[in-house]
Amino acid sequence: MDLGNKTNAQEFFLLGLSDKPEQQPLLFAIFLCMYVVTVTGNVLIILAITSDSHLHTPMYFFLANLSFVDLCLATNTVPKMLANIQSRTKSISYVCCLTQMYFFHFFGIMDSVLIAVMAYDRFVAICHPLHYMTIMSPRLCGLLVGGPWVFSSLISLAHTLLMSRLFFCASTELPHFFCDLTPLLRLSCSDTTVNKILVLIVGGMVIVTPFLCILASYARIVVAILKVPSAGGRRKAFSTCSSHLSVVALFYGTTIGVYLSPSSIHTAVKDKASAVMYTVVTPMLNPFIYSLRSRDLKGALKKLANRKITSSP
Repeated sequence: MDLGNKTNAQEFFLLGLSDKPEQQPLLFAIFLCMYVVTVTGNVLIILAITSDSHLHTPMYFFLANLSFVDLCLATNTVPKMLANIQSRTKSISYVCCLTQMYFFHFFGIMDSVLIAVMAYDRFVAICHPLHYMTIMSPRLCGLLVGGPWVFSSLISLAHTLLMSRLFFCASTELPHFFCDLTPLLRLSCSDTTVNKILVLIVGGMVIVTPFLCILASYARIVVAILKVPSAGGRRKAFSTCSSHLSVVALFYGTTIGVYLSPSSIHTAVKDKASAVMYTVVTPMLNPFIYSLRSRDLKGALKKLANRKITSSP
């Protein structure tokens, strides 16, 4: 394309979820409520796990980290969208856009890897119960959480640096409610081949590979559960896994559809709907999914609530 139609963008305009003014108050109310629930739920999970010594186990250590990442993932996108609706401005500076994209991918990758790590934890707990504490040592747990933080930061930095070299067309209207990689690439007038190749490579590493690992873990888990002689034992084992499988279905079902499906079937509406699922809905539902299925966690939340009530004047 002619260089005259290219520009070093100073800002982008986020068109949001709807361009109809009459829908903005309703959208603001819905997403404000969802964000408050997300923050409250995930903070309570973190406080309950850190305050109850009975929950200082690998499974709840991973869950606390997942709650923190979910909280950050939602905070990276929703407050800016709410501010844009309230102020009726749609602009976001170029630097802020790239920063938002960096942290979106950072926490999104962390989410994907942590869900896979939690599947491995359940696999060890059910298939190797006698060696669980030996295998899931504090050192391994630290590596399983610390390693993804480093990996996620490097991958997100690579995406951001490659994006920063691109030129953008005269129109900088982004049909999305946050600065996501895919719509930004569509807006660029530069050659985005390298960016798209990296998207496919990273998608394979952080979406497909963890998803296949989860499937392999649960295949082994199902085989082990079916060998349990008592119906009560099988029911209990399935119960400990069902909450995690719900999260897997929610998260991977939408991310695979956005980042690994052919570009020919993408539409702005589908992309925004999928993004709402994994940036807003999943982080909001995770605390409920895990707490409702865990008797220990429900007990810790009750203790936390009672402690707050008795300590209040």
